Amino acid sequence: MKKYLVKHNDKIYLKDFNPQDNSEFNLNKEEGEKHILKLNEQLEELQELLFAEHKKKFLVVLQAMDTGGKDGVIRRVFEGVNPQGVRVASFKVPTSLELDHDYLWRIHQQVPGKGELVIFNRSHYEDVLAVRVHKLVPQDVWKKRFEHINNFEEMLTDEGTTILKFFLHIGLDKQKERLIARIDDQTKRWKFNPGDLKERELWANYQEAYEDVLSKTSTDWAPWYIIPANRKWYRDIVIATILIDKLKSLDMKYPNPVENIEQFKRQLQDKH
Repeated sequence: MKKYLVKHNDKIYLKDFNPQDNSEFNLNKEEGEKHILKLNEQLEELQELLFAEHKKKFLVVLQAMDTGGKDGVIRRVFEGVNPQGVRVASFKVPTSLELDHDYLWRIHQQVPGKGELVIFNRSHYEDVLAVRVHKLVPQDVWKKRFEHINNFEEMLTDEGTTILKFFLHIGLDKQKERLIARIDDQTKRWKFNPGDLKERELWANYQEAYEDVLSKTSTDWAPWYIIPANRKWYRDIVIATILIDKLKSLDMKYPNPVENIEQFKRQLQDKH
């Protein structure tokens, strides 16, 4: 999966990344959807171990253009995980209370605790993306935020949080196809927002903003991965594989059982 990793200080141009790519897994769609179910089982076991050990923290950041598939990743990649130890935090337009504080205030409240895996559906990166594209703050303000964010994420990792960040990269034509599909599908019409069309007109601006984000905030402690997202099954396999590899590398262990645990088994057997 290293081909999707953004190396620290790399200058990124999204035109160099094919959102249709499926070169790492020699599978068709049907085979891919079966494979993700096997990965779900591994991820479920590792997440249970993370929760049981109760020492490490894990943060997954999902960013994408509209229809990029953030909700789909949360549904399919994390299917079957223990809801006790997994939480999704979604960041929409800030409330008046949130606007009264610094832009990272609401983010810090949602970071994972020990044993917890937290998924950010959008994140603090909106404050160098949407805020930039819509000119909600001056350039000299949002430009400083790259350093703020890197420092914030470094602090989290120093305190025991593992951070993985995924940009779900779709093409402009694929976005059009998915927006039309939302209108055509009675069960998905509720997801369609006319505002998505206005955002679509700003596609080039967002691409430029994402290129800056990926170039300036992919660090050794909190790396970005550019995930080809035109094929949903492939997107899910790549993300699940990266997550599993990282969780395995944490060398987690179940806590020691109570002393002389076998005696309690005998007690239960003796008492029928």
